[in-house]
Amino acid sequence: MKKISSPLTEQALLQRANAIAGLTFSELAEELGISVPADLKRDKGWVGQLIETALGAKAGSKPEQDFAHLGIELKTIPINAQGYPLETTFVSLAPLVQNSGVDWQHSHVKHKLSKVLWIPVQGERSIPLAERYIGQPILWQPNPQQEQRLRQDWEELMEYIVLGHVEKINATLGEVLQLRPKGANSRALTKGIGKHGELIDTLPLGFYLRKAFTAEILQNFLQAR
Repeated sequence: MKKISSPLTEQALLQRANAIAGLTFSELAEELGISVPADLKRDKGWVGQLIETALGAKAGSKPEQDFAHLGIELKTIPINAQGYPLETTFVSLAPLVQNSGVDWQHSHVKHKLSKVLWIPVQGERSIPLAERYIGQPILWQPNPQQEQRLRQDWEELMEYIVLGHVEKINATLGEVLQLRPKGANSRALTKGIGKHGELIDTLPLGFYLRKAFTAEILQNFLQAR
């Protein structure tokens, strides 16, 4: 596998992202010496790893941004033929314990979403994985109105966690952000706070961006072009 160094500037990162736009997964994988799986059933994170490798991202699964030295998070986003996102976007794990006093300004969610490089990719299952195309990169920062909506949801969802109402959390809460179980399976338990302030076993929860919100980001970019 070809090793790619991390880009030193935002401009260099954008140049790289623009250079891979229009390539198929197999073309990029061949350049990098990576083999393409038949499908994503057993290799769910393969597309993200392919793009990370091509752009020189370093964070992996650490809580910092993918390009921490540039303050930029990388997100691949599978879209359909109409350019609409096919799935929600994972942002970060929710802090289920030791979270009193955590505010929006110092939250992982705000940190991760302060500047995002979105790479749209063809995601329709009818297209063989090797033949799917990589789209135009979008460098995005939330505008004040978008940040306000994110903050409102984050604060509301965190209140459920801090007050010990984890069992009341479901995917319908939140307009642009939602909390959902984030674990390989239902046995992957972690510690949380119960309604009487006691420690309980619960599923790890992750913050996800709703498809309507990421669709809006893509749409705004297309209209501004």
